[in-house]
Amino acid sequence: MKLMKTLALTGAALGMTVAATAAQAFEPSKPIDFVIMAGKGGGADKMARLMQSIVEKNELASVPMVPTNKSGGSGAEALSYMSKVNDPDHSIMVTLNSFYTTPLRQPGLKVDNMAFAPIGRMAEDTFVLWVHKDEGISTFDEFLAEVKSRGNKWVMGGTGKNSEDNIITDHLNEAYGLDIKYIPYKGGGAVAKDLAGKQIQSSVNNPSEALGFYESGDVVPIVAFTNERLPMFPDTPTLNEASDEADFSYFMQRSVVGAPGMSHEAAAYYTELFRNVYKSDEWQKYKNDKSLMGDFVSQLDLADYWAGQIANHETILKASGAIK
Repeated sequence: MKLMKTLALTGAALGMTVAATAAQAFEPSKPIDFVIMAGKGGGADKMARLMQSIVEKNELASVPMVPTNKSGGSGAEALSYMSKVNDPDHSIMVTLNSFYTTPLRQPGLKVDNMAFAPIGRMAEDTFVLWVHKDEGISTFDEFLAEVKSRGNKWVMGGTGKNSEDNIITDHLNEAYGLDIKYIPYKGGGAVAKDLAGKQIQSSVNNPSEALGFYESGDVVPIVAFTNERLPMFPDTPTLNEASDEADFSYFMQRSVVGAPGMSHEAAAYYTELFRNVYKSDEWQKYKNDKSLMGDFVSQLDLADYWAGQIANHETILKASGAIK
Protein backbone atom coordinates (compact mmCIF):
# COMPACT_ATOMS: atom_id res chain seq x y z
CA MET A 1 0.00 0.00 0.00
CA LYS A 2 2.84 2.32 0.91
CA LEU A 3 4.58 1.43 -2.37
CA MET A 4 1.42 2.20 -4.38
CA LYS A 5 1.08 5.56 -2.62
CA THR A 6 4.71 6.35 -3.36
CA LEU A 7 4.28 5.40 -7.01
CA ALA A 8 1.14 7.55 -7.26
CA LEU A 9 2.90 10.55 -5.80
CA THR A 10 5.87 9.99 -8.08
CA GLY A 11 3.56 9.73 -11.07
CA ALA A 12 1.75 12.91 -10.12
CA ALA A 13 5.03 14.76 -9.71
CA LEU A 14 6.23 13.43 -13.06
CA GLY A 15 2.96 14.54 -14.67
CA MET A 16 3.39 18.05 -13.30
CA THR A 17 6.97 18.11 -14.53
CA VAL A 18 5.93 17.05 -18.03
CA ALA A 19 3.14 19.63 -18.05
CA ALA A 20 5.51 22.36 -16.88
CA THR A 21 8.07 21.35 -19.51
CA ALA A 22 5.40 21.47 -22.24
CA ALA A 23 4.21 24.87 -21.08
CA GLN A 24 7.79 26.16 -21.17
CA ALA A 25 8.71 24.44 -24.44
CA PHE A 26 8.93 27.80 -26.22
CA GLU A 27 10.42 31.06 -25.02
CA PRO A 28 11.17 33.87 -27.48
CA SER A 29 14.90 34.30 -27.96
CA LYS A 30 14.85 37.65 -29.77
CA PRO A 31 12.54 40.68 -30.14
CA ILE A 32 9.02 39.84 -31.30
CA ASP A 33 7.93 41.36 -34.61
CA PHE A 34 4.53 42.90 -33.76
CA VAL A 35 2.84 43.87 -37.03
CA ILE A 36 -0.18 46.18 -37.13
CA MET A 37 -2.26 45.84 -40.29
CA ALA A 38 -3.40 49.48 -40.14
CA GLY A 39 -1.97 52.99 -40.04
CA LYS A 40 -0.84 55.03 -37.07
CA GLY A 41 -3.44 56.68 -34.84
CA GLY A 42 -6.30 54.30 -35.57
CA GLY A 43 -8.00 51.83 -33.25
CA ALA A 44 -5.75 48.89 -34.16
CA ASP A 45 -2.61 50.98 -33.70
CA LYS A 46 -3.72 52.33 -30.31
CA MET A 47 -4.69 48.85 -29.17
CA ALA A 48 -1.39 47.29 -30.23
CA ARG A 49 0.71 49.94 -28.53
CA LEU A 50 -1.33 49.63 -25.35
CA MET A 51 -0.80 45.87 -25.35
CA GLN A 52 2.92 46.40 -25.89
CA SER A 53 3.02 48.75 -22.89
CA ILE A 54 1.08 46.27 -20.72
CA VAL A 55 3.53 43.48 -21.59
CA GLU A 56 6.50 45.74 -20.87
CA LYS A 57 5.13 47.28 -17.65
CA ASN A 58 4.13 43.93 -16.16
CA GLU A 59 7.21 42.11 -17.47
CA LEU A 60 5.07 39.48 -19.16
CA ALA A 61 7.71 38.67 -21.79
CA SER A 62 11.49 38.37 -21.54
CA VAL A 63 12.06 40.13 -24.87
CA PRO A 64 10.56 43.33 -26.32
CA MET A 65 7.66 43.45 -28.77
CA VAL A 66 8.43 45.83 -31.64
CA PRO A 67 5.31 47.38 -33.26
CA THR A 68 5.44 48.00 -37.02
CA ASN A 69 2.60 49.55 -39.04
CA LYS A 70 1.92 47.95 -42.43
CA SER A 71 -1.26 49.56 -43.73
CA GLY A 72 -0.89 49.36 -47.49
CA GLY A 73 -3.67 47.88 -49.62
CA SER A 74 -6.21 47.65 -46.78
CA GLY A 75 -4.01 45.17 -44.97
CA ALA A 76 -2.64 43.42 -48.07
CA GLU A 77 0.88 44.60 -47.23
CA ALA A 78 0.67 43.13 -43.73
CA LEU A 79 -0.91 39.85 -44.85
CA SER A 80 1.69 39.32 -47.58
CA TYR A 81 4.51 40.18 -45.22
CA MET A 82 3.30 37.80 -42.52
CA SER A 83 2.80 34.99 -45.03
CA LYS A 84 6.47 35.13 -45.98
CA VAL A 85 8.31 35.77 -42.69
CA ASN A 86 11.45 33.74 -42.08
CA ASP A 87 10.79 33.23 -38.38
CA PRO A 88 7.07 32.60 -37.75
CA ASP A 89 7.68 31.85 -34.07
CA HIS A 90 8.71 35.48 -33.52
CA SER A 91 6.09 37.14 -35.75
CA ILE A 92 2.61 38.14 -34.59
CA MET A 93 0.03 40.58 -35.93
CA VAL A 94 -2.89 42.70 -34.72
CA THR A 95 -5.85 42.27 -37.06
CA LEU A 96 -9.16 43.87 -37.96
CA ASN A 97 -11.86 42.75 -40.38
CA SER A 98 -9.60 43.35 -43.39
CA PHE A 99 -8.11 40.04 -42.23
CA TYR A 100 -11.27 38.55 -43.80
CA THR A 101 -12.14 41.00 -46.57
CA THR A 102 -8.78 41.67 -48.23
CA PRO A 103 -8.06 38.02 -49.16
CA LEU A 104 -11.63 37.77 -50.50
CA ARG A 105 -11.22 40.94 -52.57
CA GLN A 106 -7.67 40.20 -53.69
CA PRO A 107 -7.41 36.47 -54.46
CA GLY A 108 -4.17 37.18 -56.30
CA LEU A 109 -2.49 37.63 -52.92
CA LYS A 110 -2.94 33.89 -52.40
CA VAL A 111 -3.32 34.44 -48.67
CA ASP A 112 -5.10 31.75 -46.66
CA ASN A 113 -6.65 33.33 -43.54
CA MET A 114 -7.02 29.97 -41.87
CA ALA A 115 -3.28 29.26 -42.18
CA PHE A 116 -2.55 31.93 -39.55
CA ALA A 117 -2.13 30.78 -35.96
CA PRO A 118 -5.19 31.74 -33.85
CA ILE A 119 -3.79 33.32 -30.69
CA GLY A 120 -6.42 35.53 -29.08
CA ARG A 121 -9.39 37.77 -29.79
CA MET A 122 -8.98 40.64 -27.37
CA ALA A 123 -12.29 42.36 -28.13
CA GLU A 124 -14.83 43.32 -30.73
CA ASP A 125 -14.76 47.02 -31.59
CA THR A 126 -17.83 49.09 -32.40
CA PHE A 127 -18.75 51.70 -35.00
CA VAL A 128 -20.49 55.04 -34.64
CA LEU A 129 -21.71 57.46 -37.31
CA TRP A 130 -20.13 60.88 -36.70
CA VAL A 131 -20.73 64.33 -38.20
CA HIS A 132 -19.14 67.69 -37.46
CA LYS A 133 -21.04 69.82 -34.95
CA ASP A 134 -21.31 72.66 -37.49
CA GLU A 135 -23.53 70.50 -39.71
CA GLY A 136 -26.30 71.12 -37.16
CA ILE A 137 -27.38 67.46 -37.35
CA SER A 138 -28.44 65.66 -34.19
CA THR A 139 -30.68 62.80 -35.39
CA PHE A 140 -30.49 60.09 -38.02
CA ASP A 141 -33.55 61.48 -39.82
CA GLU A 142 -31.81 64.86 -40.08
CA PHE A 143 -28.71 63.08 -41.37
CA LEU A 144 -30.71 61.30 -44.09
CA ALA A 145 -32.45 64.50 -45.17
CA GLU A 146 -29.19 66.46 -45.40
CA VAL A 147 -27.30 63.72 -47.20
CA LYS A 148 -30.09 63.26 -49.75
CA SER A 149 -30.17 67.01 -50.39
CA ARG A 150 -26.44 67.05 -51.22
CA GLY A 151 -26.31 63.87 -53.32
CA ASN A 152 -22.76 62.75 -54.08
CA LYS A 153 -21.37 65.95 -52.58
CA TRP A 154 -21.64 64.34 -49.16
CA VAL A 155 -18.32 62.63 -48.31
CA MET A 156 -17.71 59.79 -45.86
CA GLY A 157 -14.10 59.23 -44.83
CA GLY A 158 -13.03 55.76 -43.80
CA THR A 159 -10.06 53.46 -43.29
CA GLY A 160 -9.25 51.62 -46.51
CA LYS A 161 -11.09 50.69 -49.67
CA ASN A 162 -13.79 48.00 -49.30
CA SER A 163 -12.89 47.87 -45.61
CA GLU A 164 -15.18 47.88 -42.57
CA ASP A 165 -15.94 51.59 -42.97
CA ASN A 166 -16.62 51.10 -46.68
CA ILE A 167 -18.97 48.19 -45.93
CA ILE A 168 -21.02 50.34 -43.54
CA THR A 169 -21.10 53.22 -46.04
CA ASP A 170 -22.30 50.84 -48.77
CA HIS A 171 -25.05 49.65 -46.45
CA LEU A 172 -26.23 53.21 -45.77
CA ASN A 173 -26.29 53.96 -49.49
CA GLU A 174 -28.20 50.79 -50.38
CA ALA A 175 -30.64 50.72 -47.46
CA TYR A 176 -31.58 54.41 -47.53
CA GLY A 177 -31.19 55.39 -51.18
CA LEU A 178 -28.17 57.64 -50.55
CA ASP A 179 -25.27 58.57 -52.81
CA ILE A 180 -22.51 59.12 -50.26
CA LYS A 181 -19.04 59.40 -51.74
CA TYR A 182 -16.52 57.27 -49.86
CA ILE A 183 -12.87 58.34 -49.53
CA PRO A 184 -10.38 55.78 -48.15
CA TYR A 185 -7.62 56.76 -45.72
CA LYS A 186 -4.68 54.75 -44.40
CA GLY A 187 -5.75 55.05 -40.77
CA GLY A 188 -8.66 55.95 -38.52
CA GLY A 189 -6.68 58.70 -36.83
CA ALA A 190 -6.40 60.63 -40.11
CA VAL A 191 -10.13 60.16 -40.73
CA ALA A 192 -11.05 61.58 -37.33
CA LYS A 193 -8.68 64.53 -37.81
CA ASP A 194 -10.14 65.41 -41.21
CA LEU A 195 -13.70 65.23 -39.92
CA ALA A 196 -12.81 67.55 -37.07
CA GLY A 197 -11.17 69.84 -39.65
CA LYS A 198 -14.29 69.69 -41.87
CA GLN A 199 -12.40 68.17 -44.79
CA ILE A 200 -15.06 65.44 -44.95
CA GLN A 201 -18.70 65.47 -43.83
CA SER A 202 -18.98 62.22 -41.86
CA SER A 203 -17.19 59.09 -40.67
CA VAL A 204 -17.98 55.78 -39.03
CA ASN A 205 -14.92 55.81 -36.76
CA ASN A 206 -14.55 53.47 -33.81
CA PRO A 207 -15.17 55.32 -30.51
CA SER A 208 -11.46 55.17 -29.60
CA GLU A 209 -10.53 56.96 -32.83
CA ALA A 210 -13.01 59.84 -32.50
CA LEU A 211 -13.11 60.17 -28.71
CA GLY A 212 -10.73 63.13 -28.42
CA PHE A 213 -12.69 65.18 -30.96
CA TYR A 214 -15.98 64.15 -29.32
CA GLU A 215 -14.73 65.31 -25.93
CA SER A 216 -13.62 68.64 -27.44
CA GLY A 217 -17.09 69.07 -28.94
CA ASP A 218 -15.99 69.01 -32.59
CA VAL A 219 -17.89 65.88 -33.65
CA VAL A 220 -21.34 64.54 -32.82
CA PRO A 221 -22.42 60.85 -32.61
CA ILE A 222 -25.61 60.15 -34.58
CA VAL A 223 -26.14 56.37 -34.34
CA ALA A 224 -24.20 53.33 -33.17
CA PHE A 225 -24.02 50.23 -35.39
CA THR A 226 -24.54 47.93 -32.40
CA ASN A 227 -27.35 45.80 -31.00
CA GLU A 228 -27.65 47.91 -27.85
CA ARG A 229 -26.67 51.46 -26.95
CA LEU A 230 -23.05 51.98 -26.00
CA PRO A 231 -22.52 52.89 -22.31
CA MET A 232 -20.17 55.66 -23.42
CA PHE A 233 -22.96 57.27 -25.49
CA PRO A 234 -26.21 56.45 -23.66
CA ASP A 235 -28.15 59.15 -25.52
CA THR A 236 -27.05 57.92 -28.97
CA PRO A 237 -29.51 55.39 -30.43
CA THR A 238 -28.53 52.31 -32.38
CA LEU A 239 -29.23 52.36 -36.11
CA ASN A 240 -31.99 49.82 -35.53
CA GLU A 241 -33.63 52.14 -33.00
CA ALA A 242 -33.34 55.17 -35.27
CA SER A 243 -34.68 53.46 -38.38
CA ASP A 244 -36.94 50.57 -39.32
CA GLU A 245 -35.54 50.29 -42.86
CA ALA A 246 -33.17 47.43 -42.07
CA ASP A 247 -31.86 45.33 -39.20
CA PHE A 248 -28.13 46.02 -39.24
CA SER A 249 -25.24 45.88 -36.79
CA TYR A 250 -21.54 45.47 -37.42
CA PHE A 251 -18.49 44.75 -35.25
CA MET A 252 -14.77 44.50 -35.86
CA GLN A 253 -12.48 41.90 -34.40
CA ARG A 254 -9.46 43.05 -32.44
CA SER A 255 -7.37 39.90 -32.52
CA VAL A 256 -3.76 38.81 -32.34
CA VAL A 257 -2.64 36.15 -34.82
CA GLY A 258 0.58 34.27 -35.41
CA ALA A 259 2.31 33.92 -38.75
CA PRO A 260 1.52 30.84 -40.87
CA GLY A 261 3.89 28.07 -39.89
CA MET A 262 4.12 29.09 -36.24
CA SER A 263 4.82 26.09 -34.02
CA HIS A 264 2.17 24.81 -31.61
CA GLU A 265 4.51 25.58 -28.71
CA ALA A 266 4.95 29.20 -29.78
CA ALA A 267 1.20 29.61 -30.37
CA ALA A 268 0.54 28.29 -26.84
CA TYR A 269 3.09 30.75 -25.43
CA TYR A 270 1.51 33.75 -27.17
CA THR A 271 -2.00 32.64 -26.24
CA GLU A 272 -1.04 32.61 -22.56
CA LEU A 273 0.79 35.94 -22.96
CA PHE A 274 -2.24 37.71 -24.41
CA ARG A 275 -4.62 36.00 -22.02
CA ASN A 276 -2.64 37.71 -19.27
CA VAL A 277 -2.79 41.01 -21.17
CA TYR A 278 -6.56 40.61 -21.44
CA LYS A 279 -6.90 39.97 -17.69
CA SER A 280 -4.82 43.02 -16.76
CA ASP A 281 -6.48 46.01 -15.12
CA GLU A 282 -5.12 48.24 -17.87
CA TRP A 283 -6.79 46.24 -20.64
CA GLN A 284 -10.10 45.94 -18.83
CA LYS A 285 -10.14 49.70 -18.25
CA TYR A 286 -9.34 50.32 -21.92
CA LYS A 287 -12.16 47.99 -23.00
CA ASN A 288 -14.61 49.80 -20.78
CA ASP A 289 -13.41 53.31 -21.67
CA LYS A 290 -13.43 52.69 -25.44
CA SER A 291 -16.73 50.75 -25.64
CA LEU A 292 -15.06 47.50 -26.69
CA MET A 293 -17.07 44.31 -26.33
CA GLY A 294 -16.52 40.56 -26.19
CA ASP A 295 -14.60 38.00 -24.12
CA PHE A 296 -11.17 36.54 -24.77
CA VAL A 297 -11.39 33.82 -27.45
CA SER A 298 -8.40 31.67 -28.40
CA GLN A 299 -7.06 28.80 -30.47
CA LEU A 300 -9.71 26.46 -31.93
CA ASP A 301 -12.60 28.65 -30.78
CA LEU A 302 -10.98 31.63 -32.50
CA ALA A 303 -10.47 29.60 -35.68
CA ASP A 304 -14.18 28.72 -35.65
CA TYR A 305 -15.01 32.40 -35.14
CA TRP A 306 -12.86 33.30 -38.16
CA ALA A 307 -14.57 30.71 -40.35
CA GLY A 308 -18.00 32.16 -39.53
CA GLN A 309 -16.82 35.73 -40.09
CA ILE A 310 -15.21 34.88 -43.44
CA ALA A 311 -18.52 33.37 -44.62
CA ASN A 312 -20.45 36.43 -43.39
CA HIS A 313 -18.11 38.87 -45.13
CA GLU A 314 -18.19 36.89 -48.35
CA THR A 315 -21.98 37.32 -48.34
CA ILE A 316 -21.71 41.04 -47.56
CA LEU A 317 -19.10 41.69 -50.26
CA LYS A 318 -21.08 39.78 -52.88
CA ALA A 319 -24.24 41.71 -52.00
CA SER A 320 -22.41 45.04 -52.43
CA GLY A 321 -20.81 43.97 -55.71
CA ALA A 322 -17.27 44.17 -54.30
CA ILE A 323 -16.66 40.53 -55.30
CA LYS A 324 -18.44 38.07 -57.57
